[in-house]
Amino acid sequence: MIQYNFKRIFKARGIDKEFSYLTKAGFSVSFASKVKNNKISRLDLRMIERLCLLFRCTPNDLMEWTPDIDNEIDKEHPIYQIRKSEKIVDITRTLNSVPIGQLDEIEQLIKDKIATPPNTRS
Repeated sequence: MIQYNFKRIFKARGIDKEFSYLTKAGFSVSFASKVKNNKISRLDLRMIERLCLLFRCTPNDLMEWTPDIDNEIDKEHPIYQIRKSEKIVDITRTLNSVPIGQLDEIEQLIKDKIATPPNTRS
């Protein structure tokens, strides 16, 4: 089953106050509440685009797929890219645990990775 997983994107972006963040970004109170509580089952393409622009992500980053027990799919199938993972990126917590002396080095590594065009990365 494919479903939305907004908790993962909020965590990855270091957003603690999801409702406030969404309403300040221009989303309605009703919509912000549904997203915060992961109670969204359908979104039109325009709304997906707005969320992707806000979070700097792709639609795949907003969704996750949980395979049915009865349905065996080849692990090379493209849908595995959005397979549900228990791992949630918490970059803020990770960075807070890094010794201060290493933060400059990590910042430079991130800048280098972002600045390098995707087709030239090794």
